[in-house]
Amino acid sequence: MITWKNVIDYAVNGNPVPSKRVEKTEDEWKKILTPEQFRITRLKGTERPHTGALCSIFEEGTYQCVCCQTDLFDSTIKFNSSSGWPSFTQPIQENAIQYVKDTSYGMVRVEVLCNTCDAHLGHIFPDGPEPSGLRYCINSESMTLKTENNV
Repeated sequence: MITWKNVIDYAVNGNPVPSKRVEKTEDEWKKILTPEQFRITRLKGTERPHTGALCSIFEEGTYQCVCCQTDLFDSTIKFNSSSGWPSFTQPIQENAIQYVKDTSYGMVRVEVLCNTCDAHLGHIFPDGPEPSGLRYCINSESMTLKTENNV
């Protein structure tokens, strides 16, 4: 189980090695993503709270990176944080997520990226439920939900 201590260690000392890498040019990303997906995942944008399509969905399945289809989160660890964004307590695999110190907007946070393609997903905070105490706060536009019905 990943803890806040692990998150800080990754952000400062380096991330786990991903299972694979996907790299594309900006033009290649623009061809496969909607303008909003591109703004969020490639330009480090964010969606307004409570507007994301996946925010209030709790269907069984696997949340994947919208850019490279890497499995990121399992629906069993999603929870209602009332933050306005889909929230999770753990990634599906330790090396699925990359952690980066973010000092934008005059504060220190930890940004989370897809470790396969470097897509911006959101941020992580140490205010989630036990046992991990983590809250991965993720933009809906950065993910797709793979279910039994859409495999």
